[in-house]
Amino acid sequence: MGCYAMIIKEIEDKLHDSQDIKYRDFQSKLIPNVDENYFIGVRTPMLRKFAKEISKREDVQDFLNSKPHKYFDENQLHAFIISDMKDYENCLNELKSFLPYVNNWATCDQMSPKIFKKYKKNLLEEIEVWLNSTETYTVRFAIKMLMEHFLDDDFKEKYLSMVAKVSSDEYYIKMMVAWYFATALAKQYDKAIPYIEQKKLDIWTHNKTIQKSVESYRITKEQKEYLRSLKIKK
Repeated sequence: MGCYAMIIKEIEDKLHDSQDIKYRDFQSKLIPNVDENYFIGVRTPMLRKFAKEISKREDVQDFLNSKPHKYFDENQLHAFIISDMKDYENCLNELKSFLPYVNNWATCDQMSPKIFKKYKKNLLEEIEVWLNSTETYTVRFAIKMLMEHFLDDDFKEKYLSMVAKVSSDEYYIKMMVAWYFATALAKQYDKAIPYIEQKKLDIWTHNKTIQKSVESYRITKEQKEYLRSLKIKK
């Protein structure tokens, strides 16, 4: 067995040693678009701790280069390692290399590079490219980055339009669009509400946005009542 293969086996063995069968079954139900055998069942705090350990190893790049990974838990490790990278260019390059292999909402949503906060102008350029991707989770990740980094002090109205223009029948993209607009309604209500009033989203996403907004504690009682009145009856 080569050195490269031994490193991967070492990681897989450690993941299996931390397996929680009940948690594996729980995860499998939450992420139904992939086979249940894809999950080992390692809890997230353990994976984050393990990712920090791996990131300090000299051979961490061997793991990052071993795509596609066999298990969901390995993808989670990969996402957490990228999220903690401190060099922007290195982080971005590893992210670009990894995104095409992301195959579920959890890995996509839990990957959030901390370094991006310091490079928002550069990040925005990448987001515009990712929004036009044919890969479901690359598009979802782009919308998530707009939601995380560009709905507060760096907000511009055009970002709402960028997300509204995303056209897809993919459930996991539509759900992220709804999540984005529900968050926008909580943070930038006056700018976001016209997109609901003018029905700029498809019916499913429109109604899902309203549902998520009504469930939010950040939306006022009056706003919730108004949003309910804007629901489209099929």
